[in-house]
Amino acid sequence: MTQHVLMVDDDHVVRDHVREYLQSHGFAVSVLHDGAALKRSIEAERPSIVVLDVMMPGKDGISALRELRDSGEDVPVILLTARADVIDRVIGLELGADDYMSKPFDPRELLARIRSVLRRRHVDAPGAPEMRPAYRFGPFEVDFTTRELRREGVRMPLRSAEFALLKILIRHEMVVLTRAQLNERMRGSGVHRDRSLDVAIWRLRRLIETDPSEPRYVQTVWGQGYIFVPHGDPGAADHASPL
Repeated sequence: MTQHVLMVDDDHVVRDHVREYLQSHGFAVSVLHDGAALKRSIEAERPSIVVLDVMMPGKDGISALRELRDSGEDVPVILLTARADVIDRVIGLELGADDYMSKPFDPRELLARIRSVLRRRHVDAPGAPEMRPAYRFGPFEVDFTTRELRREGVRMPLRSAEFALLKILIRHEMVVLTRAQLNERMRGSGVHRDRSLDVAIWRLRRLIETDPSEPRYVQTVWGQGYIFVPHGDPGAADHASPL
């Protein structure tokens, strides 16, 4: 099946260049010049992925992404941001962007990012439901059957990548997992150079940590990797063992 990219950018030169490049690599591509009609276009065309510029007249990319996620639309989105716009990247990731790229960019890298995001979205096994008892840590409960995370009974939004990551960490509690080990368990063997693991860890910490900059449950073991500490002991990483 041909995969369909919806490119949203007010710069017609960028739009046309990206469209020609992606079409030459087997993608179907449609374009929009701003975010005003994005939701309607997604409902009509059902693209495989959206490449969304942040800085546009009319409805900007951040507003368009917020509208999508508020409506429950989970189509993969890669944001295009100006090099200095760190705050746009942070807000975009919080709203549910799958990846981001700084402008100007090389179409070859965009193609690689698109393929990577689509590959992650289609690897369902790590995030698949499981028939096993619920797991509790701190004020949280993980329901593996319904793929839900609840805090004191209240359901919290959890995307597939974050659920897969949390399930892997729980299975290896109090064991240090390297980035390579986490990537292999989430996405299979191979070399992974994109930001997907960083994004998943960042989002998971935003959900379960009181202070994501000082994590208690998903701790960093400097020079080694990450460790899941169910009891939240801040010093647990100092006494952990690698897998």
